[in-house]
Amino acid sequence: MKLTSLGIINGQAIHPRYAFGKQDKENRVALSTNLNPDFSWTDIPVGTKSFALIMVDVDVPTKPDDVNQIDREVPADLPRTDFYHWTLIDIPANVNEIAEGEFSSIVTPKGKAGPLAGKGDMRHGLNNYTEWFASDYDMQGEYFGYDGPCPPFNDSIVHHYHFTVYALDVETLPVEGTFTAQDVLKAMEGHILGQATLVGTYSLNPRLTA
Repeated sequence: MKLTSLGIINGQAIHPRYAFGKQDKENRVALSTNLNPDFSWTDIPVGTKSFALIMVDVDVPTKPDDVNQIDREVPADLPRTDFYHWTLIDIPANVNEIAEGEFSSIVTPKGKAGPLAGKGDMRHGLNNYTEWFASDYDMQGEYFGYDGPCPPFNDSIVHHYHFTVYALDVETLPVEGTFTAQDVLKAMEGHILGQATLVGTYSLNPRLTA
């Protein structure tokens, strides 16, 4: 398979228009436009009955102690974990593109509705902002669909965001109700005919983006 995008160039920085948060001189971080990027895919395997799309940040700090502290940076050698930003499943086999802003064009406090994605039978999973904002009264809620990058403003490393499209041999993945990316990854086991990935980078640390 081959995955292409006008907005996400493999190995290059992601534009702030696709981010949840952007740099701000006064407050360090401000909400951004949170547009989902565009994607199209070709060289589709024979037998494909649906597609799934998953976006994950693989560089999230495993400990919150140093996150967003003005007097220090998150150490580069701190172990990292995954943070899922987007899970879209049951994309029909006759669909091979997603338009910029088709599923997200704004930050939605308390999260977008789901799991129905508003396009046929496509479904959205919860992203990890659900856990991130769980203790924030103004933002807590269930975050379905796309919400873009917003790494710690004091992280000492650039974050890498993997966008992967999977070609599957089933029309509908066997996940019910509210589900996560981890649920989808497990349900896809044994059903993946092909996949393709683009990787973009993002940082809110002025030292790294100067």
